Amino acid sequence: MPVPTIEWDNGRVRIIDQTRLPLEKKFITIDTNEQMWEAIKKLKIRGAPAIGIAAAFGIYLGIRDFTGVSEDFMKRFNEVCSYIGSSRPTAVNLFWAIERMKNLVSRNADRVVNDMKDLILKEAVSMIDEDNRICRAIGKNGRALITQGCSLLTHCNAGGLATAMYGTALAPIFKAHEDGLSIHVFVDETRPLLQGARITAWELLEAGISATLITDNMAASVMQKKKVDMVIVGADRIAANGDTANKIGTLGVAVLAKEFDIPFYVAAPISTIDVNTSSGSEIPIEERGKEEVIRGFGTQTAPADINVYNPAFDVTPAKYITGIITENGIINPPYEKSIASITG
Repeated sequence: MPVPTIEWDNGRVRIIDQTRLPLEKKFITIDTNEQMWEAIKKLKIRGAPAIGIAAAFGIYLGIRDFTGVSEDFMKRFNEVCSYIGSSRPTAVNLFWAIERMKNLVSRNADRVVNDMKDLILKEAVSMIDEDNRICRAIGKNGRALITQGCSLLTHCNAGGLATAMYGTALAPIFKAHEDGLSIHVFVDETRPLLQGARITAWELLEAGISATLITDNMAASVMQKKKVDMVIVGADRIAANGDTANKIGTLGVAVLAKEFDIPFYVAAPISTIDVNTSSGSEIPIEERGKEEVIRGFGTQTAPADINVYNPAFDVTPAKYITGIITENGIINPPYEKSIASITG
């Protein structure tokens, strides 16, 4: 079984510090909303579904110690929601979780403050079990696409550590392995932070799944040599027309897959679909610091004064996506119609 990414443990949130992988599997505890903000911002916890759960717990930690009347509680609650929402802009699950908590509080506005706190904590905890059920369903639905001897390619990390435990893009792969299929996975290194090399490769080895690590610029060669039967990636936000934001480099993989006639699937929960964003051009793209490129992992590999463009995500147009694997089934083109049907 994959390792739980986030847990509620005796009054604290317990997470795996993903910045330590693969050399160290270190668990850390989080006691405040400031610590949770930092954990999200600094990628100690990452992956859209996991960020959503982390945001929910961050909100609870921010109001847990509040004492006062309901009016002041609402002010504090909204301040905490805004603060948590400022951590990272692209993953829609973060804002989905915040809106979910706001709706919960709105529905129970007549409750006393302590009851409200209990409801917020209960909701955050329930999101872990809910995410596990959703990811299992994604795995089952995606598993139907995988056959004996299949060779897959994935980019970045959308495994258990990007969710509560089981993953999105890796969920069909985990399920196929559980079912006894002999499969192989090519893992893109995923520059500049190497989430594929550090995390996906680690997860697949932990699960006993045959895997080969490649640098990002090797994907074209691997596909050209017909070593890849299918691509499955995760998503941080899916627009209403099917355009998908995911880790930088995903667009290049999708274009290559189209060129070499390889099915390209996105695996994500329904909560990652943002029906209020009509197309990928409206998705905000996080840009991160130049140090991640110039001095990645403490070693300088470029001139210190060189200009750096470091977007954390890119947007893959819907025309490159064969299907979107969700907990409610596989969404097929035309996406504007099928997404409206499955989310409406």
